[in-house]
Amino acid sequence: MLSECHGHIMMDGISYQASVSRHGGGVCEAAIRENFDALRSRGITYFRDGGDALGVSERAAAIAPEYGITYSTPVFAIHRKGHYGSIVGRSYDSAAQYRELLKEAASRGACFVKLMLSGLIDFTNFGRVTGEPLGAEEIRTLVHIAHEEGFRVMAHVNGADPVRDALEAGVDSIEHGCYIDREGLDILKEKRAVWVPTIAAIAAFTARGDFPGGVTRQILSTQLQAVCEAFSKGVLVASGSDSGAVGVKHGRGLENELALLRAAGGSRAAVIIGRANAALRRRFRGRQPRRPGACS
Repeated sequence: MLSECHGHIMMDGISYQASVSRHGGGVCEAAIRENFDALRSRGITYFRDGGDALGVSERAAAIAPEYGITYSTPVFAIHRKGHYGSIVGRSYDSAAQYRELLKEAASRGACFVKLMLSGLIDFTNFGRVTGEPLGAEEIRTLVHIAHEEGFRVMAHVNGADPVRDALEAGVDSIEHGCYIDREGLDILKEKRAVWVPTIAAIAAFTARGDFPGGVTRQILSTQLQAVCEAFSKGVLVASGSDSGAVGVKHGRGLENELALLRAAGGSRAAVIIGRANAALRRRFRGRQPRRPGACS
């Protein structure tokens, strides 16, 4: 039973612009089914989507059962206006607007909330993350409100400080988490949050040739070292490839991710990945009232 714990059914793994054009005039169901066929052919039975701004994952949730796939989606991701995130979601500019987005997500069947807390990895400058991350206080407020509304929180976040801020705020999973440091790994273990390092998406950049090879290899090596340490600490590391992103085809991306995770984790990898994937499937199955900040 294979789990793709971070993907985008809206995207095709080749071109984001082409994917937007395909669905921009209305959701293209044929494209969704093509992606589900690719997942099913490789034995993938769980898919946790990162959301999109075009309603694709919302429609996919209704189709997934036909393919024997348990599908979990936030419908759209949420970001602060002027910060990174429009590629997959909607923006807010006040607490009131944020609460309205949560209400809309709930009404459209969102299983959880995805928050965009930082920018992207800068593949031309090692150690740099694009844009400004949200501050610790704002992150705490966003996570608290989401938890109060019964949502688990998936956090797109990169950079050592933003990752720590997200974990201290009580997010339920860290997505990407590039440049996480040892303190961050210790907090991950303490909070029993799940890390989805999406190594396959980083590895895809090393093969593209349009970024400095030395930089992309250094970023990949750093992420692999952090994952190796995470396994040694017993941190919950889940299998999510960011499938649909450029260079990460649906189905094949998860195969690459699992190979990278197993190489980094050695003999302990399979057991830990299994536990982490099970935790994500359980925690992100749908909106449910619970004690704020608690992780089961």
